[in-house]
Amino acid sequence: MRLGIFFLKGFTNEDLRIVVKKLAYLQAFLYPEIMEELGVKRVIGLMSGTSCDSIDAALCEVHPDMSVKLIEGINYKYPHHIRSKLFQIFSENCTVKDLCMMNFAVGECFAKACNILISEHGKPDFISSHGQTVYHYPFDEKLDDISLKSTFQIGESSVIAKQTGCMTVSNFREADIACGGQGAPLVCFADEKWFKNALVQNIGGISNVTVISDNNLTFGFDNAPGNMIIDYCTNKYFGKPYDRDGEIAASGKVSESFLECLLQDEYYFKNPPKTTGREYFSPKYIENALKYAPEKPEDIIATVTALTAKAIALSYQRFINTDGIKEVIIGGGGAYNRELMRLLRFYLPKHLELKTHEDYGISNNFKEAMAFALLGYCTYYNIPNNLPSCTGAEKRTVMGKIVNCI
Repeated sequence: MRLGIFFLKGFTNEDLRIVVKKLAYLQAFLYPEIMEELGVKRVIGLMSGTSCDSIDAALCEVHPDMSVKLIEGINYKYPHHIRSKLFQIFSENCTVKDLCMMNFAVGECFAKACNILISEHGKPDFISSHGQTVYHYPFDEKLDDISLKSTFQIGESSVIAKQTGCMTVSNFREADIACGGQGAPLVCFADEKWFKNALVQNIGGISNVTVISDNNLTFGFDNAPGNMIIDYCTNKYFGKPYDRDGEIAASGKVSESFLECLLQDEYYFKNPPKTTGREYFSPKYIENALKYAPEKPEDIIATVTALTAKAIALSYQRFINTDGIKEVIIGGGGAYNRELMRLLRFYLPKHLELKTHEDYGISNNFKEAMAFALLGYCTYYNIPNNLPSCTGAEKRTVMGKIVNCI
């Protein structure tokens, strides 16, 4: 776009100089994307997922072709009492005061994670933070004819910006919801840039898949509870935060009757686009399900691990045309669970080859943080970074809000 200048009768050279200066300022303010060509940016991507096990901080180089190179990543553990307070919020055992305080406290934790990387590598061009989701409500409910569809991520970006001295991009999901979408899944945008003709399956607290095919528009959805139920049961019965390498699950036996009972949940039959979270697969939900569980704790872990694997496989069967697709690429913490990977191989069609992100030089651990580095890069350059075919939004939009460090 070019902003024209009209020569009006009575204008002096000084008047013209002032007009040109103001128009240049207006152009820079309204259309920053034409004031700076795309360049390589160093970005710290921040992600803390549904499992809330740590803050993933990834220092990346983001390139104009949308490729992302990981320079270094760290997993910053939440302080014990902060993490406990987060789980109180997840269980809705909290006050508005708790939410207010934790928004700033989590922001400080994110800043500390960034400062570890900054101390070794210097300041990035900016930081891109997903935040910590504490509630996600993607449903078309209304009150007085006002939509209640919403999402809430904490980790105050002003705190991150001020404590690191870096411009910070945050609050991505809200813009997609404002455009009629569900605010998730968002990582599909990066998957589309990095992979071809594949099912890109993340297994974090929640499992979600991106379907990339030359034959159709990219689309994605949340397809299973991921590690969430496995982690809950491992903690409940064995006092451990997660089943390392799937060792407990491998020692047990899958209860087919309990598994089939779990798979009758209506979510698995709901058509995409769809998204879910801890709000649905809550501790109350899990405890109700455990009333029908087998007696041996190791059999319970084996069965809920099989639930994640089979729910993923069934979602492909029900909702995805796999013509021309030859591989499933696994990422997230589930990629390290050997028993889960074995069960996935068992339930998936044999023509689909099972790989991990590592096979493509992308960290299983830091893939989502890298994706948010890319999303933040697009925000910086005013490039639309949602995919309506994945989220259900009415249009493409630029997601993310920018907070300056000055």
